[in-house]
Amino acid sequence: MNLFYFLKGLVIGFSVAAPVGPIGILCINRTLSKGRLHGFVSGLGAATADALYGCIAAFGLTFITTFLLTQKIWLQLIGGLFLCYLGVQTFRSQPAEHAAAAAKGEGLLRSYTSVLFLTVTNPMTILFFIGVFSGVGISKSAFDVASALTMVAGVFLGSACWWLSLSFAISLARSKFTNNSLIWVNHISGAVVLTFGIFALYKLL
Repeated sequence: MNLFYFLKGLVIGFSVAAPVGPIGILCINRTLSKGRLHGFVSGLGAATADALYGCIAAFGLTFITTFLLTQKIWLQLIGGLFLCYLGVQTFRSQPAEHAAAAAKGEGLLRSYTSVLFLTVTNPMTILFFIGVFSGVGISKSAFDVASALTMVAGVFLGSACWWLSLSFAISLARSKFTNNSLIWVNHISGAVVLTFGIFALYKLL
């Protein structure tokens, strides 16, 4: 039975991560600019946030859910501003700077925490997990703790598998990009991320 929940968690985690949004754009950009490891570690930040929200939904932590939803406007404001900041930063960044940082192995923690923070500031994600976990029969009963933990582990690994696959696939094409091409990648990626941020802020009006 736990294997059943684990496999369902894998599918859920992979499905949540797969749609290309601002997180996907950032991971693609970081893979091209800094290398595969930075892209994958950025994705792990999103996978961690997915697992965190999965835990909240699985164990029925209603007080946390209520708090997140009541603070939805502030979280969306913070997330939107942070997206704008990352968009401008990406747009202005130079490939040479990224390459030097990647060679020294610097910035991995920053890559991880920035995407973790960005994903956590989207509290609507928890509604998705509440609906999915209820649909597959995860209850608040103590007898279901093992099943809930197994499913959350599947969510994390499913999401991580997507980010690993994405970063690996993008890194294969990295050698074909010239320095000028990477500058345009930064400009386009930054503009797209900035647009997501502006749209998030616009929805608050």
